[in-house]
Amino acid sequence: MIRALAAVLTILASPAASECRQALALGLDVSASVDSHEYRLQTDGLAAALQRPEVVQLMLSDIGAPVRLAIFEWSETHYQRILLGWTEIRTAQDLADVTTLLNSVTRGTAPRGTAVGSAMQFGADLLSQQKDCWKRTLDLSGDGKHNLGPHPSGVKQQLENSGITINGLVIGADDPSHGDKRYVQVGELSAYYNTWVILGPGAFVEVALGFEAYEDAMTRKLIRELQGLTVSDASEALRMD
Repeated sequence: MIRALAAVLTILASPAASECRQALALGLDVSASVDSHEYRLQTDGLAAALQRPEVVQLMLSDIGAPVRLAIFEWSETHYQRILLGWTEIRTAQDLADVTTLLNSVTRGTAPRGTAVGSAMQFGADLLSQQKDCWKRTLDLSGDGKHNLGPHPSGVKQQLENSGITINGLVIGADDPSHGDKRYVQVGELSAYYNTWVILGPGAFVEVALGFEAYEDAMTRKLIRELQGLTVSDASEALRMD
């Protein structure tokens, strides 16, 4: 076992393997339930999370095997808008450029519906472009359940052997006057994502009680996603090659 572990670590240290530590695709819900103020809280919250010192440290922890980042918006079946194409994060300036983009982006004219399954398919297609990465993760944010297009359960089944991980960030109602209903609503949405959306070993759902809490929730999620490549992740990547 020790010899096998040493062999894997030796391979990981070799130049051939040092191409991409993780491909991370971030999908942001822009359906009708997300108003203009919430849109800004989401994009600016992601930008701020990417500048948190602990996130920056993890992003830049191995510039020989950098993280590759892509960001897109989604709503209905055929609406996905790429905000950031695949970008290697090697320096603090690379991250600063991403945050500048997010802070300046304006909302497009998105259809009203919520096609979670289609967003999963789109994110998986993006990640299929990054097969040389040791780990490939789709980070899907949303504040509602699927209401058109392919059901997430069927898409999840199709992606079972794809080698990707799908994590969720569910966003609850912002209005404090909803009282306990806020906790019920976000609890139901979290259960929905746990059952039908997330995929892969170690996949998880993070919760933001409202869009005001999005930055902190995204920070927690990024830290958890970026905390080190495990030996099992590396071994699986090598096996799939």
